[in-house]
Amino acid sequence: MYHHRISGFDVPMVTIHPGEFWVTAEDVAIVTVLGSCVAVALRDRSGALGGLNHFMLTGDFRGADLARSPDARYGMYAMELLINELLKAGGRKRDLEAKVFGGASVLRLRPGATGAGLHEANVAFALDYLRLEGIPVLASDVGGFAARKIFYFPRTGRVLLKRFGGAAVAAVERAEEGYLGHLRREPPEGEVVLFGDGPESAARGKAGGSAGGSLRRKSGTERGE
Repeated sequence: MYHHRISGFDVPMVTIHPGEFWVTAEDVAIVTVLGSCVAVALRDRSGALGGLNHFMLTGDFRGADLARSPDARYGMYAMELLINELLKAGGRKRDLEAKVFGGASVLRLRPGATGAGLHEANVAFALDYLRLEGIPVLASDVGGFAARKIFYFPRTGRVLLKRFGGAAVAAVERAEEGYLGHLRREPPEGEVVLFGDGPESAARGKAGGSAGGSLRRKSGTERGE
């Protein structure tokens, strides 16, 4: 991840890549680019505190127990890190609200190959996880064939979204293929837990770093959430 500024924006930018997340109460924009991956934006509506992650699964977990699926553990780990950091920063689980983005069909995997339905599985996982945790989803923009660039403003919960397609998607595809290969070689360590509510929850998360490649900034159609 890195910090930077873009002309036309009054706040600093924090860009995150696949496998990374960022939590803050500062007036910044968290930026990421999504193809098949999914980003979940979480915000504590009572404290102007929020965060964003960027993750993918390694296969289609659907039909398996969410908490026990070997493919779902990658998403569980990403969500666990994000929620844990929000709780440590003073957030309360009962006040969290979510927005979900990504899950486009941009990886050209042959039918029947492991991960061929990855984009759909990523979206299904995110929505299932939030439902099980009782975190309301206020907005989502998922699926389709266009990649997305997300600008998330955690203090307000506002999101700006740009879609792009064509040749520009090739860079996103390369980055996600590299990240998928990394995940299959080096799965996350540690036990995955679902979170309860209350002060004991903060102690149940795992400390985490980041893994993943790099994505370039692209232009496209913009809209607000």
